[in-house]
Amino acid sequence: MSNFSTSAAFTALLLLTLPGIGRAEEIKVMISGGFNAAHQKLSPDFAKRQGDTVTTTRGPSMGKSEKSIPNRLARGEPADAVIMVGYALDTLIEQGVVLADSRVELADSRIGAVVRKGAPVPQIGNEQQLREALLQAESVAYSDSASGDYIEKELFKRLGIEAQMQGKGHRVRNKPVATAVADGEYQLGFQQVSELIAEPRASFIGKIPESLQSVTRFAGGVVRTAEHPDKAQALLDYLGSEQARQVVTSTGLEAVAQ
Repeated sequence: MSNFSTSAAFTALLLLTLPGIGRAEEIKVMISGGFNAAHQKLSPDFAKRQGDTVTTTRGPSMGKSEKSIPNRLARGEPADAVIMVGYALDTLIEQGVVLADSRVELADSRIGAVVRKGAPVPQIGNEQQLREALLQAESVAYSDSASGDYIEKELFKRLGIEAQMQGKGHRVRNKPVATAVADGEYQLGFQQVSELIAEPRASFIGKIPESLQSVTRFAGGVVRTAEHPDKAQALLDYLGSEQARQVVTSTGLEAVAQ
């Protein structure tokens, strides 16, 4: 990014009056995969302008993995801000882990599919094509987070193939779905588009049909125990700003109006 919006610039100037400005500080962010590509493109410029650093720790928004954001926070791992699935963030706000008035809406993401690069690419443009692709696949992978919950608990049922998917549908933990597919572990993979297109060794097929789509909202918030809450809030405000929109959409996400 080359320019801040007026509001983002004002926020940056306001930071100059805060205690601690004048020395480099480390802003710690915990983030789930869906918004990570946009975050990695945008946050370095923000940090450079402030003379700080942004340290990022990745983990699922939910699930049983020890690397999930809720489990990391429960163990007392330090974080200034979290960026994750919106309804999972709501839970942390309800628990008092994240400050309610700090929430920033960042982007929406739809579910798509991938195969290993060079493998035959199935058609998934309509419900019948998607059903056939799932039935013909030897193995199907999906995330251990929001999109995986939807696929396993709702999508298969809506397509009438719950029984047929028993034994060949797999939740992927501690690894992006596209990476698992690219490594040859599974034939067909589903996850948020922004996470799929980041893997160069996988071929992105496209989004699943809109009639079967599940849209995931990503949002950010400041952790109650944050060491640098004001800078964390400024970073989140920047990531959700109009000036960040072009970068956000380039990663396969859909920007949301603030």
